[in-house]
Amino acid sequence: MKIQELFEAGNPNNPGRAILSFEVFPPKRDHPIESIYGQLSSLCALKPDFISVTYGAGGKGNDNRTAEIAARIKHNYGIESVAHLTCVSNTKEDVDRIADELRLNNIENILALRGDLPEGVDCAEDFAHASDLTAYLTELGGFDIAGACYPETHPESANEIDDILNLKKKVDAGASHLITQLFFDNETFYRYRDKLALAGIDVPIEAGIMPVINRAQIERMVTLCGASLPAPFARLMNRFGDDPEQMRDAGIAYAIQQIIDLLAAGVDGIHLYTMNNPYVATQITEAIRGLL
Repeated sequence: MKIQELFEAGNPNNPGRAILSFEVFPPKRDHPIESIYGQLSSLCALKPDFISVTYGAGGKGNDNRTAEIAARIKHNYGIESVAHLTCVSNTKEDVDRIADELRLNNIENILALRGDLPEGVDCAEDFAHASDLTAYLTELGGFDIAGACYPETHPESANEIDDILNLKKKVDAGASHLITQLFFDNETFYRYRDKLALAGIDVPIEAGIMPVINRAQIERMVTLCGASLPAPFARLMNRFGDDPEQMRDAGIAYAIQQIIDLLAAGVDGIHLYTMNNPYVATQITEAIRGLL
């Protein structure tokens, strides 16, 4: 099933319900792929609407693991899967090969991304932007294509207006729904959603939620994506950040509060960045299941 159909179908008993999805990532190249299977089994038991599988660090060469894990999610657990695919280090011939492999595994959904450029590299080989990859995949046909968006503006964008205009190009190129980068202030998301509507971007938008369970994690993520920390979250960090168990529980509670507020505001979906952690995903899913 294509993810676009999930958004269109909704729930007969709750037509306006939000989609719940997870993100997982493949093991590092020096770890056997089987090392994720236990975590994957626990995450699939939570029955999200779909699970996306990242392309992994380093670009080329990671697609086989992404496709294998996506296929396992779909065929072993009966949950729809989305394979991430990046522009970085991939030529059109690479994308053709990856697309063929995904088709062979009956994977119909791709999250098209530019990816992080390696140090010293100015642009991708055949696809400079995610919108270029989206357009090419649309031309190939047969896939439902998702795109990423940034409530606090892409770190490399000149300004917010340029960022939204580039996102419009991505949607016009064929992205049927969007998943946001992580954020910790829901008001930022609401303002962003309104701006996208004004720009004529009317596809479903899933809110990306990252449960922060340790101080090092948030410091790393803020550095990478530039997410701002609202005062309530900063207080949480200052109070509980030095106690691993308290920080874990506080981070889970904060994510649950975020999600409840987003659901009350009619969000199209929640995309949970699980970090392959079944305990955290279980605590959150069980807390919100009755609201979906």
